[in-house]
Amino acid sequence: MSCHPEEALLDELEALLGPKGFTKDPAIMASYLEDWRGKLKGNAAALLSPASTEEVVAIMKMAYEAKVAVVPQGGNSSTVGGATPSKDGSALLLSTKRLNTIRSVSPEESCATVEAGVILSALHEAADQHGLRFPLNIASKDMATIGGLISTNAGGSHVLRFGQMRASVMGIEAVFPDGSLLENLRPLRKDNQGYDLRQLLAGAEGTLGVITAASVRLMPKPHSRVVMWVGLESPSAALSLLRHLEKESGEAVEVFELMEASLIDLVLKHIPDTEIPTEKAYPWYVLIEATAFSEDFDLEAVMVNILADATEKKEILEAVIAQNETQAKKLWRLRETIPLAERTEGFAVKHDISVPVSAMPSFIERESVAIEQKFPGCTVLAFGHLGDGNVHFNVCPPKDVKDQLGWVENEGISVSHFIYERVMANGGAISAEHGIGQTKLADFVRFGNKAKIQALKAIKKALDPESIMNPGKLLPADKQG
Repeated sequence: MSCHPEEALLDELEALLGPKGFTKDPAIMASYLEDWRGKLKGNAAALLSPASTEEVVAIMKMAYEAKVAVVPQGGNSSTVGGATPSKDGSALLLSTKRLNTIRSVSPEESCATVEAGVILSALHEAADQHGLRFPLNIASKDMATIGGLISTNAGGSHVLRFGQMRASVMGIEAVFPDGSLLENLRPLRKDNQGYDLRQLLAGAEGTLGVITAASVRLMPKPHSRVVMWVGLESPSAALSLLRHLEKESGEAVEVFELMEASLIDLVLKHIPDTEIPTEKAYPWYVLIEATAFSEDFDLEAVMVNILADATEKKEILEAVIAQNETQAKKLWRLRETIPLAERTEGFAVKHDISVPVSAMPSFIERESVAIEQKFPGCTVLAFGHLGDGNVHFNVCPPKDVKDQLGWVENEGISVSHFIYERVMANGGAISAEHGIGQTKLADFVRFGNKAKIQALKAIKKALDPESIMNPGKLLPADKQG
């Protein structure tokens, strides 16, 4: 188990990192110790901000020898408290923000090698300058870092076509708990030499080491792009439309985002300069983005024909196609500001769940009714990535409850258990893209596969026998060692 750091260790770390890389100032540390939602607050003995892999190696060697916990943090955009330290103040908080160099971009290899603290939007810009793109996209792209995205195996809106973050990782550089350095940044398409440590670290949530850099796959920029907004009757109609699009356009569809009308109403209420693009309001909406790489493929004409056919078959009720980039951004804004609109409206019990794609429409329709019957006065708000079976299934407290946060933290437990039981019964997962962190830890232990959890514990014990890496996340802290 980890120990509280002695002053001698803190003095050594301060000497190693200097004033830019070491602080105990509460005012400076405050924003790092609180999660971005303002729901979790921790404490730490010091904030460490190394500027090189060598400094991370030195930090981990010192911490390992002293048996002091280290909590890695990227952009602090975790939704499950994955980068927030415990309240006891015994851990060292290691920020990767100064590890922010884009080491190289290689059009020949279609690859970029970047340090862990590089912001996702910065990688987007760097790839664009070389006529390429990095396909992963999330609403927090101006906060989230590459190291954090790998550590959580982030998803986002383009998983339908490009997969989650791990699918883009070609090479990795990481420091294990004892300070040993894994150097594996070679952008190899094939490397069949034993266990794939890249994939082991992807999704490990900082519990096995500190990712310091990665080589990630870049993609060609499409020749054409079409962004569409569709109004329809139900999630079942949305899935029918997706299958129609896939049949008629192959792999052109990159994004297929489903949203309940009440969520768009919240966006219109709380987010300035937003408006619904359809002539009428509908029960459900879908944001679609499709791309093509050949100039001989008339993507817009194909999409127009598909939507016209879907309208005739009554799969959809109305469709709008963005005519320029300004209109496309307005459509995307409606989807990307949903979390902010929800947060502005009030508290909710949040769920990031997945079930097989074919089961998702009936799950949403059936379980929304079941929840509102089981918990009178509650409202279900559903939105997300229908194309990959991942939906954010959030439950708002009854409007007459005065202490809504208290309701979420107490009665919300029963709501989550009710939902997770049904997710598991449908062959799903209680965390689709956000990870386990600390807020889903108890539920993971309760609902997760026991053999898998035992395997995770064995891996953790082998690589981190002193249990110093990000304790209290993914696995119970008192059972990790």
